[in-house]
Amino acid sequence: MFKARISTKIALALSALLAITAACTGTAAPPPPTNPGNGTTIARTPTPVPASDEEAIRQLINAECEAVVQQDVDRLQAMWAPNGVVTDANHTQGNTGDDVTWKGWDALRDRYVNLIFPSNPTFCEHPDIQVTINGNNATATSSVKIGVTNCQNCNQWTFTKGSDGWHITGLTYNLNPQ
Repeated sequence: MFKARISTKIALALSALLAITAACTGTAAPPPPTNPGNGTTIARTPTPVPASDEEAIRQLINAECEAVVQQDVDRLQAMWAPNGVVTDANHTQGNTGDDVTWKGWDALRDRYVNLIFPSNPTFCEHPDIQVTINGNNATATSSVKIGVTNCQNCNQWTFTKGSDGWHITGLTYNLNPQ
């Protein structure tokens, strides 16, 4: 009986201590910063605002990678121009006869949902991206590490800039010989 009282008292004391600790260590984000000049709240941006067109394109390529891992079709659709084209060069850059091509968002969506997502990639990155900008059009080359695939300089991207920013217009992958 004496042991039961001690155990109950210890349990109550630990519960109280945990409740106090939890109340003191809340993980709520701090409020947005205010402008010291006039006290107005400064809006937070969920993703970094690119400082340049080149940075915006790099962010777009990396965001496409993230959306593939997250299997986020809506996010992918927002990145692509409606008439976008993806081409699998089949590791034979000089031979377009064996290419597989998906044209337009419906075909691109089918590619993501039926070909890419089932492999469940848990990791994706483009360790080196080279961007060339010509007005409202741009190209980029990149390597990619996705799942078990690790290819060097195997992707060629095209982009166009509209009133709502940059969009992917094309991706040709598997450009490297096998």
